Parts: sequence; structure tokens; C-alpha cells
Amino acid sequence: MGVGRERHLPLDPPRQTLLAAAMTNRSTLYALPNLLTYMRIVLIPVICLLLVTGDMWFRVIALVLYAVAAFTDWLDGYLARRSGLTSRLGQMLDPIADKLLVGALIVLFAWDGSFSALDLIPALAILLREIFVSGLREFVGGSAIVIKVSQLAKWKTTVQMVALGFVFAQSLIAGSGIVSDLLLWLAGILSLITGAQYLMAAWPHLVTEK
Repeated sequence: MGVGRERHLPLDPPRQTLLAAAMTNRSTLYALPNLLTYMRIVLIPVICLLLVTGDMWFRVIALVLYAVAAFTDWLDGYLARRSGLTSRLGQMLDPIADKLLVGALIVLFAWDGSFSALDLIPALAILLREIFVSGLREFVGGSAIVIKVSQLAKWKTTVQMVALGFVFAQSLIAGSGIVSDLLLWLAGILSLITGAQYLMAAWPHLVTEK
């Protein structure tokens, strides 16, 4: 061996495994679908701040940002499936981002009077369903049980997003209030149905003692 040359010894298997896991986690952290999810979460407080000003033009800007956030909800899932970039981080953050966005807007729309008294019924159903399902998932998650998202639940999320978009627009576009009411009630009904579906799927694991 020549003077001044260094011998590069191969990493032992445990160190190789840790290095590979770290590189995988880093690539997952900065994957495009996850970056879109981060952006959606960041947009939530911005949208809320614009709404609380009560200014009409700020509401228009908030609506545009909301449309961007809703679009990224579809886009990040599409890119993750198409490019094979699905990850546990994305699977965790994506529904959290949806719930934060929907929950924040429901609270703000109730505060600024965008909701009528009757609108509060489906809005409350939506909020309670999200809290219930989150608690249910956390409980069964401790038992390594996976409850898959149903197709109806995906439609429910879509209807929620569209309904809230029309609530945004009802003070900007004449006649959109009727559409927002109908979609909001449809979202509330779908929330109750999908909540019952999750309960039935988890019920055998809830009543079984180990």
C-alpha cells in the first residue's frame, strides 16, 4: 500500500442500513407531493388572516389561495401515485392538512356569519366526524390495524372542498348561496355515512380483547 493512501473500509451492515434509511427519509421529506402538502398547511393561516379582515378584496385573494390549496390536495395524491412517491409521512400529513383546512374555515365561516343557523348543522356534523374518525384511527393504530380510506370518503372530501369554496363565493357571486347550502348538507350527510363506515370497519377490533 502506497504512502498517503487511505483505505476505505466497507461499512458494517448496521451502519449501511442506518445510512440507507437516512437517505430514504431525506428524499421522502423533500418529495414533491410532500412539498405540496407543506404548502397547503402554510396557506391555512394566510387564508384565515385574509378572511378575518372582513375586506372584500382580501376575501377574493383568500378564495384564490383556497382554490390553490384544494387543487394541491388532488395534485399531491396524483403525483405520489403516478411517480411511486407514496410515503408514510405523506399518508399522515395529507389528511391532517385537509382536516386543518376544513376545520379552520368552518370555524371562521361560523364566526363571520357566512353560515346560517341551519348551515351550522351539517358544519357541526363535518367537524364531529373528523374528530371521531381521527380518534378512532389513533386508537386502532396502536394495534397496528389499518383502516383504509373508502372511495366514498374521498368523494366526501371533494364535496366538502367544493362546498366551502361556494361559501367563500356566496358574498361575491349572486345565487351561489343556494349551491353552497345544498353542497354543505350533502357533505354533512356523507360525513355521517363515512363516519359510520369507519366505525363498522373498526368495530371488530374495538370489541375484541387481547
